[in-house]
Amino acid sequence: MARHHGPVLVDTNAILESFRVGSWRALTGGYDVETVEDCIIETQTGYQRRRPEQQIEERALRESLKTVHAVTDKERAVVAVRAPDIALDNGEKSLWAHTLTRSDGWVLCGPDKASLRFGVRLGLRERLVALESLLSDAGHKPRERLKEAYTAKWLEKVLSELFLSEGFGRP
Repeated sequence: MARHHGPVLVDTNAILESFRVGSWRALTGGYDVETVEDCIIETQTGYQRRRPEQQIEERALRESLKTVHAVTDKERAVVAVRAPDIALDNGEKSLWAHTLTRSDGWVLCGPDKASLRFGVRLGLRERLVALESLLSDAGHKPRERLKEAYTAKWLEKVLSELFLSEGFGRP
């Protein structure tokens, strides 16, 4: 994959993993990283149960992002209508709701299988990207190993499976 130069939309999981492996600064320094309010809120859920090095200070998080988007109920309804059988959590639903309003060259980073299924179903498979790929393309190697769901190999495998299970590639 060529290095992406447009907006990078991240879900809660990608934010948490980036912080866990010490790569958040590299990610936000290498890309215009954006998210939605619900993902910010989710990063703060369970805050008190995380180890000190895994706690994310909300103000610093907001300041490190290019943009944090508000999402309306009307925008979320579009997601519900497009794929009523896919159970997205609030952050993912809002992130996709926002994404569907865009016409620029965004990519989305987040390993949740329901979210990935939604992207595949809508024909947006090529816009789904692994955290590992983004960091590598930015010239950064995390100090800790990424969990499997954030690797390019895992993402390609899951996207292929979802592509077939959604009925694409059949005659």
